[in-house]
Amino acid sequence: MATRKQKKIKTDIGWSDAKSITLFGKDFSSEILGHLNLGDMGFLELTGRFPNPAESRMFNAMVVTLVEHGITPSALVARLTYLGAPESLQGAVAAGLNGLGTVFVGSVEGAAKLLYEAMPVRQDQPDLQALAAKVVDDFRSRRAIVPGIGHPFHKPIDPRTPRLKQIAAETGFDGPYFQLMDAVATRASELTGKDMPMNATGAVGALCCEMGFDWKICRGLGVMARAVGLVGHILEESRDPMAQEIWYRIEESATEHLRPPTPGDKA
Repeated sequence: MATRKQKKIKTDIGWSDAKSITLFGKDFSSEILGHLNLGDMGFLELTGRFPNPAESRMFNAMVVTLVEHGITPSALVARLTYLGAPESLQGAVAAGLNGLGTVFVGSVEGAAKLLYEAMPVRQDQPDLQALAAKVVDDFRSRRAIVPGIGHPFHKPIDPRTPRLKQIAAETGFDGPYFQLMDAVATRASELTGKDMPMNATGAVGALCCEMGFDWKICRGLGVMARAVGLVGHILEESRDPMAQEIWYRIEESATEHLRPPTPGDKA
């Protein structure tokens, strides 16, 4: 039997010894700690370098956008998991993060993927209308939902998107990918006769493309951000619980038709 050639195991992220920690060639204690905020640290992890001021402002806005959105399914799952296992805060956060997929938050990835597929090589002056028509027609032919446009209850616009557009313009990240996402939303709205504007995840996905991130990692921005929000939900749950009441109400409602009538109920 032939001997398998072993793949070299290596990382370019960092290493540590008894007295120091080095990340991407920087001394953690003297060059990173106290110099980078959490968003900038996330940028460093994804790019291997410090962001410039424009990148810092834009990237921080992108992740802040995804931190919190109220009592969403991921927040509910985290709270209910914490009810069952209060000794495992990290398990409750992980449970909430597991729901970040093609419907919630993870559509950042889908938006970035469709933009890269539509424009594999960045073009300074693309035919936005033609590219958008091709994207929307493709999704319609497959009867698939176009990620990054429309919103179940933010109508007619997602209030986060205009602000992201403004920051993108101010920082120079309102380039062809961002414009294409907007054109896709316009094309879809025209064909459906409904308001289908670019939503927050579509905007963040487009900005990921403007920054050159691999589409496969774009969902990770949502994971980074929403973890912060879920920790906040669990703190509130520990102080003012709602998970048990949600459990009781849902159980009562879901099984009401199975229960025998009680005396005094109207026929």
